[in-house]
Amino acid sequence: MDLLRSLIFVPGNRRDMLEKAASFPADFLVPDMEDSVPLAEKAAARDAIADMLPILDRAGKRSVVRINALSTGLLEEDMRAAVTPHTYGINVGKVDTPWDVHEIDKILTAMEIKKGLERGRTRLILYLESALAIINAYPICSASPRIMAAAFGAEDFTVDMGTQRTDESSEVFLPRAMVAIAARAANVVPLDIVYANFRDEDGLRRDIQVARSLGYKGKFAIHPSQVQPINEMFSPLPEDVEYARRVVVAFKEAEAQGRGATSLDGKMIDIPVVKRAMSLLAIEEAITDASS
Repeated sequence: MDLLRSLIFVPGNRRDMLEKAASFPADFLVPDMEDSVPLAEKAAARDAIADMLPILDRAGKRSVVRINALSTGLLEEDMRAAVTPHTYGINVGKVDTPWDVHEIDKILTAMEIKKGLERGRTRLILYLESALAIINAYPICSASPRIMAAAFGAEDFTVDMGTQRTDESSEVFLPRAMVAIAARAANVVPLDIVYANFRDEDGLRRDIQVARSLGYKGKFAIHPSQVQPINEMFSPLPEDVEYARRVVVAFKEAEAQGRGATSLDGKMIDIPVVKRAMSLLAIEEAITDASS
């Protein structure tokens, strides 16, 4: 399974930061051609990212390049630089409808063919950032087999709605939950909003607790200091891993005796509990594989 606990944005026009990113412990790097790059620096960002992708790949880092939205007219030119044998995926923002996804997929397929890459190898992470996107969340999340994850963009959503953005995020609770539900229904990974106050680790941890309660499996970071807390809080606790192993063993023993449920430590163990345990163990296995 793809380990998608932490993804960190790195400004694409800052070659020095792209070089430093090779040491970041994030599960994915997100070299950015979009919001962190001024219009006058877009070309420089494309060149720097294209140069750095093979270097980051050799360093064992997986990169999902954030490109400009379809509506900007910059997407195809961004893709020329971003789609390489060293690119794991593309992150596209401001996706409002399934049609947007189909167009992005079409352009991406043509780019892969032109570059002699296997068709369909480049994955997609989509950002849903408007009222229209939230209404279309499930159709968007299920619009292409390339989609590996979907993320909610709270900053642009509140601009679209004309509401204030707060650290508590109560104003985006409903759309945040809707994206997580839609992603799960489409069998893609839900990724949580950025926590903008990167100096407030306690606030970040509280925000992650809310995200986990909504079903999110990972979170974007804007500063290296956020990566470790994100990794930690989206990783299973050792005691939970041990309990999950005991659950699986107890259930297998019950099955061998012809029973569809059993108990462990005074709690009932049935199919949903076993599925939750196996999902947790799969995450732990992916973490172990990534660190080996």
